[in-house]
Amino acid sequence: MINPMRLGWVSVTASFLAAFGVAVLMTGCSSSSSADKQAKAAAPAIPPHFTASNTSNPIAKYIELVGLRVRERSPGHLAVQFGVVNHSEADVGDVKMKINLSTTAAKAGDPPLITFPAQVSRLGPNELKDVTVEVPIKLRVYELPDWQFLKADFEIIEPKQ
Repeated sequence: MINPMRLGWVSVTASFLAAFGVAVLMTGCSSSSSADKQAKAAAPAIPPHFTASNTSNPIAKYIELVGLRVRERSPGHLAVQFGVVNHSEADVGDVKMKINLSTTAAKAGDPPLITFPAQVSRLGPNELKDVTVEVPIKLRVYELPDWQFLKADFEIIEPKQ
């Protein structure tokens, strides 16, 4: 014989689980809170890619700098690491450039934080090469902005074409 008290508990438990499931589903379907929206708005924007400033050079439109990182090798010596991308189908060979590193908050006419030469050997078609340049500087790495607040402006020196 089935105990009526036992049936009462089963129906109460089933009702509770059903109500709990509905509450969980409704919470998951609701829109995000204003705190979530503010946190997303405060996140720093992904920095743009860096293209050459001397657009008169025919290969300038195909060369891009990516993945800019700055490390301190020793006091007074920074290692600036980045990738150089050739987006063309042509073998551009050796590329020499002058790079100006500044902040994303810099205004037009502000001097760069660092200016240094860089060279990429045998940059082939659709190729990415990793470049590291040691730069003497009076600043320490912790005095520079974080990577997402740095921007590079560069000029292609060679090939002149």
